[in-house]
Formats: sequence, C-alpha cells, structure tokens
Amino acid sequence: MELESNSAPIVDDQPWVNLSQYDQSWYDRGRPGWYVLLWWLIQSVAFPLSLHNANGFRCWLLRRFGATIGKKVIIRPTARFTYPWKVSIGDYSWVGDDVVFYSLEAIKIGSHSVISQKCYLCTGSHDFQDQTFNLMVKPIIIGNGVWVATDCFIAPGVKIGSNAVIGARSSVFKDITVAMVAWGSPCKGHYPRNMNS
Repeated sequence: MELESNSAPIVDDQPWVNLSQYDQSWYDRGRPGWYVLLWWLIQSVAFPLSLHNANGFRCWLLRRFGATIGKKVIIRPTARFTYPWKVSIGDYSWVGDDVVFYSLEAIKIGSHSVISQKCYLCTGSHDFQDQTFNLMVKPIIIGNGVWVATDCFIAPGVKIGSNAVIGARSSVFKDITVAMVAWGSPCKGHYPRNMNS
C-alpha cells in the first residue's frame, strides 16, 4: 500500500470496491419514479425560463411538489432541488443562483437565512470502506439568520447554528455553533458574530 512517495502514483492496482454490487434498493426517495421524473422535467423547463424576479412562481411550484416554503422567500431561477418534498425553507430566506439542494435526505433552512450562489448542500455520500460503496444519507439543518456565503459545500449531517456566518468557498464537514463566524476547508469557527447597534 502506497502512502507517501516521490515516485509516480500506481494507477493499475485492483480496485478495492466492486461497483457492480452497488445496491440502494433500501433507499426511499419519498415519491414514485414517475413523480420524480415529472419534477425534474418541470424544474428543468419552468425554473430557468421563469423571470428573475418570479420568486412567487418558483415557490409555488416547489410547494406543489411537497416543499415547505415560508412567506416572501427568494429563490433564483438556476437553483436546483433534487427532491423538493424533503426541503423546508423558512420565512424571508434567500436561495441564490446555481445553489444545489441535493436533498436525498431532509434539508431544513431557517427564517431570514441566505444561501448564496453556487453553494452545494449535499445530504448523500458513500461508505468508502465498504466494498459495495454503500449509499449514506443524513439531513442538513441550517438555523435562523444564517449567511452561507458563495460557493460553499455543506456535508451530510451538518447543523449550522442560528446567526452563524460561513465564509466564501468553505467546506463544512462538522457542526458550527450559534452566532459563529467560520470559514475554511475544513470550516471552523474563528470568532463570534457581533451586530452593530
């Protein structure tokens, strides 16, 4: 087994995983296959073709497909939701352009929170120590008044406390405490958030 070497990496060893044995038959998407495909079709057409300020229309569509969306929520036309029926967004929150809600499991966003452009909220991963590369899913919970700045990755199972700030291009693999300003890859807290009076 090669750990560290100055020589070229070996690329033709036998794989430790057998993807032909991969099985996610246990996983429940929450809706039948035809319903999932209908959502993906509607989202791929209706979202990007809707006017930039047509937030009410996009919220209406998401609600029709089971999402819990609060009042006055802003969702940009290029945002993507894998399974909207597993998504909850509180009042007055914003979802920026090219945000991905990879909602294999529940994603809950509090009220007055901002998920900035190009963020990726990922509730699914794989067990790389399992020969069958087993699927693993865990929910993501983001509290009230949180700002997740541009191009951040939020990993499965992460909870971000209310009023925290996550700096741009951070990778969040562990929980972030309440009202903490955090950044980095891996993301960690640096100092408490204070508000101007």
